[in-house]
Amino acid sequence: MLNQPVPDFELPATGNRTFQLHRYRGKKIVLYFYPKDATPGCTLEGQQFSTLYEQFQALGTEVFGISRDSLKSHQNFKAKYAFPFDLLSDADETACTLFGVLKMKNMYGKQVRGIERSTFVIDDQGVLRGAWRGVKADGHAQAVLEFVRTL
Repeated sequence: MLNQPVPDFELPATGNRTFQLHRYRGKKIVLYFYPKDATPGCTLEGQQFSTLYEQFQALGTEVFGISRDSLKSHQNFKAKYAFPFDLLSDADETACTLFGVLKMKNMYGKQVRGIERSTFVIDDQGVLRGAWRGVKADGHAQAVLEFVRTL
């Protein structure tokens, strides 16, 4: 999928909005997929993207977090940590499937299907330019910002 146009998709977003990929033509987009709202790694990752948000904005880049959690859960998570960007609810796994982020994972000795922490950067023409899979939360937002600076 790298260096290919990303098919348009739409997801419900916090703030009573609907995210539609095509509406962001002309801007770069960071889509970071995370397993679950309000868990330690996901909170850290969101906070780090939040800290760097103004720098992403200065580069003409929008940031969105995506998980399978409900909009209500997303609203609470966003409010608690004052994230300046919207969180997208992918309860029906539309974007998760499109980007291939669902994996079998071990949790407390059981196999469960969940989101592999992954991030994707889409350029201002809608082409996928960067992809990170299985990332560690700490420091990842900074690495993504450095990549966006090269576009």
